[in-house]
Amino acid sequence: MFAAERRQLILEMVRANGAVSLRELARVVQTSEVTVRRDVRALEAEGLLDRRHGGAVLPGGFTRESGFPQKSHLATAEKTAIADLAANFVEEGEAIVVGAGTTTQELARRLARIPGLTVVTNSLLVAQALAHANRVEVVMTGGTLRGSNYALVGSGAEQSLQGLRVSRAFLSGSGLTAERGLSTSNMLSASVDRALVQAAAEVVVLADHTKLGTDTMFQTVPTDVITRLITDEPPAHDDRAGTELQALADQGVQIAVAGASGSPGGEAVPARRQQRRDVPLPAPRRGQMPGAGAGAGTGLRAAAVLGEQAPGAERARVADMRRR
Repeated sequence: MFAAERRQLILEMVRANGAVSLRELARVVQTSEVTVRRDVRALEAEGLLDRRHGGAVLPGGFTRESGFPQKSHLATAEKTAIADLAANFVEEGEAIVVGAGTTTQELARRLARIPGLTVVTNSLLVAQALAHANRVEVVMTGGTLRGSNYALVGSGAEQSLQGLRVSRAFLSGSGLTAERGLSTSNMLSASVDRALVQAAAEVVVLADHTKLGTDTMFQTVPTDVITRLITDEPPAHDDRAGTELQALADQGVQIAVAGASGSPGGEAVPARRQQRRDVPLPAPRRGQMPGAGAGAGTGLRAAAVLGEQAPGAERARVADMRRR
């Protein structure tokens, strides 16, 4: 295993468990503790984790947030797959909001190919990705620039979103749990994300498996407000992420899992819907009026998604999700 692969796996384990001993890390990556200690030092130098006696822990607990340079190198393949899948949920001529983040930046690059879109964003990176898309209108919020993630925050950003209404919001964050929903480490970013959510009929969260089960300081989107989660397939050893996925599905969040290639489970799906697996809502969302949220303005689309799957195959897929 190459050093970059080892370090990515080490980072994923620490993100999934909060703290991991050097002995356990060495066992999983199948190398010596001396090599693992060297890898942990390198990751600490990048600000991605902290060393503790005999192990590694998340950096700074609830209070610290990795900067854009560090985030942009994390789970890059997973973010690409998630963005590919997320673009399938956007229709021509829609008005949407896209929040700040490295995964949403990847999504924006794909939105440039969808004509007639109006994209409202507080992210300079999202706007940059769409700057040369002739058939996409970009609307930016006001606000104060937050340099660590190139996002506009503060009262100016929040006020510019008042009175806005769009079909859906695509958001990312620092962590996602079934108990608290989506969260982030920065108060100003959380406040703007909440304003983005208020403007949307439904909320789509983009989060790779390393964020599942991670809880950070400021809640942005409660679980019962999340319509759909788009994520990647957790590694076989990551029981925490699998358990969190099941808990989110049990609370009514629709789960769409992106694969690295092909469509998961061998589904026969149209070209624009490849790599998609949905766990449908078992019941109406808590506090949701009939016809609101996931079904608002998208009833035919939702029916088409469910129609792509045979009932027996769907029951087996849900059962497989519960076994995790």
